[in-house]
Amino acid sequence: MVEKAQFSAYLLHPRYWLLWLGIGVAKLTSMLPMRWQMALGAAIGRLAMKLAGSRVDTARRNLELCFPEKSAAQQQQLLQRNFEETGKAIFDTINAWWWSDARIQQHMQIKGQEYVQQTLDVGQGVILFAVHCLPLEMGARIFGQFNPGVGVYRPHNNPLMEYLQVRGRLRSNKALIPKRDLRQMVRCLRNPDVIWYTADQDFGRSSAVFIPFFAVKDAATITGGTTLAKLGKARVLPFFVERNADDAGYTIEIKAPLENFPGENELQDAIRGNHIIEELIGRNIPQYMWLHRRFKTRPEPTDPSLYQ
Repeated sequence: MVEKAQFSAYLLHPRYWLLWLGIGVAKLTSMLPMRWQMALGAAIGRLAMKLAGSRVDTARRNLELCFPEKSAAQQQQLLQRNFEETGKAIFDTINAWWWSDARIQQHMQIKGQEYVQQTLDVGQGVILFAVHCLPLEMGARIFGQFNPGVGVYRPHNNPLMEYLQVRGRLRSNKALIPKRDLRQMVRCLRNPDVIWYTADQDFGRSSAVFIPFFAVKDAATITGGTTLAKLGKARVLPFFVERNADDAGYTIEIKAPLENFPGENELQDAIRGNHIIEELIGRNIPQYMWLHRRFKTRPEPTDPSLYQ
């Protein structure tokens, strides 16, 4: 479990000077009014859409696969809006890592926090069942304003970026756990405590079932939520964050604990989980991380790729 960002003099090595310069610019932009940030972020997203060919192709294909009922024009509009929202998400992360608590509180709204406290009060841990929406960094920072929790994360390969993300994510939360450390997650839940959990990306064939996700019949879906809830004796609460339509703030909503979860088997739990994920994504489709190759793993290794 990571409870403190560890700074090392090695991070001042010349190989990181360019990154430090970028960090300084990012910190300066955190001082801009939020609407200015979002206008700049949308412009960055439109530029990225012209330059990031493979990522554009991935996002376009995901939208085609998930929403075949939409016309080509509607899919293209979603694609453009998604890249604009992705550019804005740069500032969501900057704000989450550098805004003060006071400024965070000026731009946030929380719904359903009582469900978290009620669950903890009866001695059960809380699994916040989230999706990879673009403002998720800000969602964790906002949540920590009223109930600091524990994040599950992937350590960064770059030591300076690892230092920055740990430092930023611990601004208002307790600790971070590497995503493969199931033992620590269970220990936290039995404490009892709060952790975030996501099951909406393709993590490969291991421990996955192939079930529907939107219009894709066989999407590789992890079943760790069932294991975590059983071993941690925890309740699962759907969690969603979005940047408001006026780009002036953020709203998170926590829903009531799922009844009868875990259920009789992990397959039915995973199907239920995907239905919840679809509902959460459907609240704000452009603010979802469509750039990820969600359907790269096929039911059989010989099956053709959906991204060809």
